[in-house]
Amino acid sequence: MLYNEPSPLETKVLTRRFELQNSASIDTYLASDGYKAFMKAVAMTPDAIIGEVKTSNLRGRGGAGFPTGMKWSFVPKQSDKPKYIVVNADESEPGTCKDRILMENDPHQLIEGILIAGLAVGSHLGYVYIRGEYRYLIDLFEVAIAEAYAKGWLGKNINGTGFDFDLVAHSGAGAYECGEESALLESLEGKRGVPRIRPPFPAVAGLYQSPTVLNNVETFCAVPAIILNGGQWFADLGTPRNGGTRMFCLSGHINKPGVYELPMGFNLTRMIYEVGGGIPGNKKLKAVIPGGSSCPVLTAAECQDLPMDYDSVAKIKSMLGSGGVVIMDETTDMVRAMLRIMKFYQHESCGWCIPCREGTTWLRKMLGRVDEGVGVNSDIDLMYEVAKNMLGRTFCPLGDAAAMPTLSFIEKFRGEFEAKLSAVVPGSFEEQSRLVQLV
Repeated sequence: MLYNEPSPLETKVLTRRFELQNSASIDTYLASDGYKAFMKAVAMTPDAIIGEVKTSNLRGRGGAGFPTGMKWSFVPKQSDKPKYIVVNADESEPGTCKDRILMENDPHQLIEGILIAGLAVGSHLGYVYIRGEYRYLIDLFEVAIAEAYAKGWLGKNINGTGFDFDLVAHSGAGAYECGEESALLESLEGKRGVPRIRPPFPAVAGLYQSPTVLNNVETFCAVPAIILNGGQWFADLGTPRNGGTRMFCLSGHINKPGVYELPMGFNLTRMIYEVGGGIPGNKKLKAVIPGGSSCPVLTAAECQDLPMDYDSVAKIKSMLGSGGVVIMDETTDMVRAMLRIMKFYQHESCGWCIPCREGTTWLRKMLGRVDEGVGVNSDIDLMYEVAKNMLGRTFCPLGDAAAMPTLSFIEKFRGEFEAKLSAVVPGSFEEQSRLVQLV
């Protein structure tokens, strides 16, 4: 099941089996170096496995970009409690769809990455928490798990190695909030999916208050290639501090939307025009969201020759996030685009934190008023202040995810907000009528 027409500019590491017949089956996987990395890892010490992952400069592909090897090293070597491996497959960020195609086309790559993580930290049980709307994907992944058990790659004494590991697929219920790691753990334990206070972090007190490795699907999928080919090989595919390849999800105003595997640091202009085939109708580029809807928007000028890695995007005050690259052409109404984003975050707020619960509601209402032409000029500054006061004041980053794009849209496209209100004269009957509508 292909995700889009492949591009000759791709560097295929995680997606190299996608074009093989029956790529999701264990027989195809075993015929193409499948589980060889696990067998190599069995002969390595846990510290050596973690060392290779550190050398690879693999950073978490779920959004935050934290170094994976360092994260694994935080798990205590000795523990009276069991240790767990948890996979965040609750892919819900608007603009992002990479984990889905990885699990559809090569689920055993994910299983092998989980097994290697288990070896690295001394875990014998893993859970894959899959987005509730991916019901079909849960069915497909459970087939892969059954195949792995049948062929001896899961269960007791895995293929004579003496290593035991069990794996369970678990369905979410469709909450975006459960993509946040601590809310995911709460949900996995059967409780309401709301965020925890941290510290302690999952590496020390995660699932059932036990040491837990929790990473995104794409992150685990990169691990077999790292162990099989070496950490330095993977690091050299990308840029300094940003190793390997990245699954970029191109959507919006683009001729060839899809998911493409490209080296970290790949030029954004080339990504849009050479990989994605450019903008329909040869329209001009207006803006790009570089990593999913929670990331600050970039203007066309900021996109020029931008290396798409965590550090380069951070330098221009945005984020690589989850790899959801949303392209917007010159016809895009930026007020309406921001309103659509805010409707999502207001709907998905779990309501646990007042700044997020109330802030997203206020922002949605004010953005709606501006878009409909019944706002007042002071709404723009008020929206900016509300968003600024949400930043860093919630248990999890959902409040930040709503605030950061709001701030960037207003800062970079304020003229469009003002234009929708320009027909209103301060103190006029029209403004008074609109004020009445706001009550």
